[in-house]
Order: sequence, then C-alpha cells, then structure tokens
Amino acid sequence: MIDKNSKIYIAGHNGLVGSAIWNNLKARGYNNLVGRSHSELDLTDQVAVKTFFEEEQPDAVVLAAAFVGGIMANSLYRADFIMVNMKIQCNVISEAFAHGVKKLLFLGSTCIYPKNAPQPMSEDCLLTSPLEYTNEEYAIAKIAGLKMCESYNLQYGTNYIAVMPTNLYGPNDNFHLENSHVMPAMMRKVYLAKLLHDGAWDRITVDLDKRPVEGVDGKASREDIVRILGKYGISDNKVVLWGTGTPLREFLWSEDMADASVHVLLNVNFSDIIGVEKYSSVHYGATADGEVDRNHSVGRGGAIPQLGEIRNCHINVGTGKELTIRELSELVVKAVGFEGRIEFDATKPDGTMRKLIDVSKLHSLGWTHKVELEDGVRKLFEWYQQSIS
Repeated sequence: MIDKNSKIYIAGHNGLVGSAIWNNLKARGYNNLVGRSHSELDLTDQVAVKTFFEEEQPDAVVLAAAFVGGIMANSLYRADFIMVNMKIQCNVISEAFAHGVKKLLFLGSTCIYPKNAPQPMSEDCLLTSPLEYTNEEYAIAKIAGLKMCESYNLQYGTNYIAVMPTNLYGPNDNFHLENSHVMPAMMRKVYLAKLLHDGAWDRITVDLDKRPVEGVDGKASREDIVRILGKYGISDNKVVLWGTGTPLREFLWSEDMADASVHVLLNVNFSDIIGVEKYSSVHYGATADGEVDRNHSVGRGGAIPQLGEIRNCHINVGTGKELTIRELSELVVKAVGFEGRIEFDATKPDGTMRKLIDVSKLHSLGWTHKVELEDGVRKLFEWYQQSIS
C-alpha cells in the first residue's frame, strides 16, 4: 500500500512525463518524493544505482527515464537506443527488487507493437509479427522492460506494472530539432519559419540561444542560421516536413499521461490486471496469519498451474483517437498563427503508417483522458513561447 508518507523515487523526474508525474503526486499530497538528475545519478552505472537504492530505500519507483527520439535519432543512434535503455531498465528494476520496493511503475511506448498490427492495437498484439524497422532497437528495449516486470511478478510475486503510452506531448517537451518527436519538432519549425518571414531576428536569436541547432546559436551569423535552419526544412514562410503526411498518429497530453500513471500506481495491482484475487497468496502460498510466504513458491519462471499462461500484462495509455500528420500540421499552423506553406518530402520515411491503440483495459481500470488534441496543441505552443521568453 502506497500512502502519503511513502518514499517514491521518480527516475527521469526532469523529463516530459517524469516531471508531470512528480507534479501530479505533489498535487495529491505525496511529498516524500525523490529525484536525481542525470548528472547526479547515471542510471546506466550499475554501482551508482545500487548505492542510490541502498541510501534512499524507496517504497515505490516510477521508471520514467529513457533515451528517446524521433525517426532521425532512431536511425542514427541504433546501438545507443537499445543499450542505454536496457542498462537503465536492468539496473533500476533489479535494484528495486533487491531493496524490497513495494510497487514499481515502468513506462514504455506503443512502438512495442508490430508494424502491421491490427488496428486499434490491443495489448495482445505484442510479439505477433515484425516491428517497424526505424525504431526496432528502442521497441525491443521496451519489450524487454515490460517482460522484466511481468517475469518478476510471476517468479517472485512482486507488484511491477508496465504502462505503454502513445505519442506524448506537453510541458517540458524536447524541442531540439536533432532528436525531438514529431509534434514539438513540427511546432518549432513552423514558428521559426514564421519568424524568418517576419524578420524577427531578435526572437530567432533568443530561440537559438535557448536551444542551439548542431551548435549554431543566436550569436552565429544570419547566413549560418539560415543555412542550418534550411537543413531542417525551415525557410522564409515555408516548412518541409518528412514523409507524405498520410500516417495516422494518436497523441496524449503529458499531464494526462501523468494522471493515468499515478492512477495506476496508487490503485492498480498486478492481480487486477490478470483478474486473480490475492495473486500473491496464489503464487506463494499464505502463512497461517495470512502473510505471504516467500519461502514456499508454488511455481517459478511463470509456471503457475493455478493461473495458466500469463502474458501481455502491460496497459496501453492513450486517447483511442487519431489523425494524420498533415492534419496535425494544420492544428500546429493554427496555434502558431502561421500563414506560409507546409510541404511534405515523400522521399523521406513515414515510419509506421498507423499506430492507434486500444484503451479498453485502461478504461476498465477506471481512467480516461481529459485534454483533447486541439486544446493540447495550443497549450503546448503557449508553453514553448514561455520557455524562450
């Protein structure tokens, strides 16, 4: 049971989702929160992670830290995407178990599903056919993470829950053009193209000082700025985006994701997901006073005759709604007040053509989204403007 005095460690508390989870817990009166920046704790360092758990002894863990990026980053840094994420997950989950953490929430991604999975994608689509090649390494890492949670639960009776969010956006999003996701990248490109057309060099320099592009900041010459922005499809009143604009995508406001995550953390147990009451007692057997007996496991490695085969215990988190990338660009154009042209470069990859998730399990567990996309796009642009003011 997690109460308001429980110590909760949020790995990745400065990130898009981690910061929103931190704020959501604070708003609910959970103040015994622990966070470490990357400079304070390198989660790929096994010894450092072990030392952290020994010192802090958290009651619960939210694993929201990950090495992430869009199509370009996934293509360039394939080894990093699988190795860094696997190290983070292995270190945090294994140390959580070693130090008796009561509840762990692992955040993955809906890119775990096959490229040609039936739509909308239910949790049972997992591992049924090949993955999308452009993000295969990241997807494999996240599949491994959810399987770690599932396997620890089956072997040791732990309470580790994996949630798989759809495409996220919101406050503290990553707007760096080299490795950002589709919406923030698109929004910044449209904004900069508008500033170029307006001749607003003072605002362009502020923007680039805040988030340099390949080392080019606001102190660079105008020629260098125009050159580097052009490399990313940004010019005077025109933006060129990758692909055809036809892929369908689903988006979830990050603060909605945080609310769903906290709902699951506080209210959902592994037994709720697999539909078995008193799962720990079934798995381990109970002592005379009803306590779980860890020394008398009924089954190991998932071989639990009473429960049969158990898999796909993760939870999709999204809206269950989708739109095309072209339609998304129209929402961004409206939010920014851009009057120029959006073009699509069909020679560049589209990625997966459709990626809508089935959120029936999430709804059955008592949570639905609140922020609709048009409002969310407007709110994101407002946040971005404030971040460079």
